[in-house]
Amino acid sequence: MIHEPHELDPAIEAYYALGGERLRLTAGSARLELLRTRDILARYMPPSPSTVLDVGGAAGAYGLPLASQGYRVHLVDPVPLHIAQAKAASLAQPTAPLASATVGDARSLDWGDGSVDAVLLMGPLYHLTDRGERTAALAEARRVLRTGGTVIATVVSRFASTIDGLRHNRFAEPGFEDIQERDLIDGQHRNPVGIPDWFTTAYLHRPEELRAELEEAQLTVDAVVGVEGPGWLLGDLDDWLSDPQRRDKLLAVLRRIEAEPSIMGVSAHLLAVGHRR
Repeated sequence: MIHEPHELDPAIEAYYALGGERLRLTAGSARLELLRTRDILARYMPPSPSTVLDVGGAAGAYGLPLASQGYRVHLVDPVPLHIAQAKAASLAQPTAPLASATVGDARSLDWGDGSVDAVLLMGPLYHLTDRGERTAALAEARRVLRTGGTVIATVVSRFASTIDGLRHNRFAEPGFEDIQERDLIDGQHRNPVGIPDWFTTAYLHRPEELRAELEEAQLTVDAVVGVEGPGWLLGDLDDWLSDPQRRDKLLAVLRRIEAEPSIMGVSAHLLAVGHRR
């Protein structure tokens, strides 16, 4: 099945061309994001050796560990640099490489109907700023899933920029408050000054929106959870994560409260699990 390619937003393309995504998940709150997401995947993924389509898989932070667990992982990403990075990392684990890594778009997948067991959408939904495009990506995920197959999708929380701004004193920097105010009003995050730490073009979700978008795409929702919860607010987070006992305790606490609606929005990222009925 051949689709016409979609153009990548220039601001998003420029942001990821900086190359920071390969190492982003190795420190601080992003490290917690990685650990928590892997913990959730371990609970909801179908058993290996299932076929997994990792859409927006970047340099392979999730796809490569799944491949090492015996999954047949096909990684798709719209950024050529990410595909090059994923291929290089795949070569570095020759006994469990990615099944493939190709440039592609979440809205038009070159895969047949009912051809995979699981679809990961760990980034596309927050860079598709129009709801119709997000629903199209979710509908594509549903199309390529077999009946009963699993979709796991991540988005950025509506309140992430507000909390991050307070944590890092960004409100003292000219221009940030205008960005943050719009985020709260309509979720449309823009970074006209191009400061990398202020992220790039994105849509920021409320928890209930994520559930509604999966349901609109005719996916059955199994769970919506906060990824980092309040854990990313810890001032000594790196110390927690570097100590095995403290890390395990933190992950256990966050697991217990991950689905609590009253605090879910404090998380930097939200994650939904669904399936094709």
